[in-house]
Amino acid sequence: MGKEYFIHPTAVVDEPVEIGKGTKVWHFTHIMPGAKIGQNCTISQNVFISSGAVLGNNIKVQNSVSIFDGVILEDEVFCGPSMVFTNVFNPRSFISRRKEFRKTLVKRGATLGANVTIICGNTIGQYAFIGAGSVVTKDVPDYAMVYGNPGKVKGWVCECAEEIVFRSGKAVCKTCGRKYKKDSTGVHPT
Repeated sequence: MGKEYFIHPTAVVDEPVEIGKGTKVWHFTHIMPGAKIGQNCTISQNVFISSGAVLGNNIKVQNSVSIFDGVILEDEVFCGPSMVFTNVFNPRSFISRRKEFRKTLVKRGATLGANVTIICGNTIGQYAFIGAGSVVTKDVPDYAMVYGNPGKVKGWVCECAEEIVFRSGKAVCKTCGRKYKKDSTGVHPT
């Protein structure tokens, strides 16, 4: 039986890897042995995926992104062009720190814009939206809109990625109609 995913002839896939049904891997991409990639993902050109990386289903990774050991992307994450993950907090070329990799978790539905940098050891909340060029240095709450260097929460976004505004702890998306509440524990759909 043939493979149920597409690998462009210029891509390098070092076996063994797990690649889900319907996934497409495009030009000049390199996937290391042990990487796990879910179903229906689009891995664009010039992407590197390391051995310890885990990608869920329906993920889009745009051009020129490296996903290193310790990075976990839950389902439906979007990684914009040339965004950056790190896995060592204090790298030096002359000191091996492979045993010091810090895990980075990007939860379901989050968007990481073009040229975003995610400092390792942080969690990006579900459906969070990180604006282009931002540098994330700490955990990001669910549904947060973050931008800047260092990235700061500037507002809140709906699952559909439109900004939502809270009044008396409640918000309704003007685009899709989803409803949310905000309390001391964060933002939650209602």
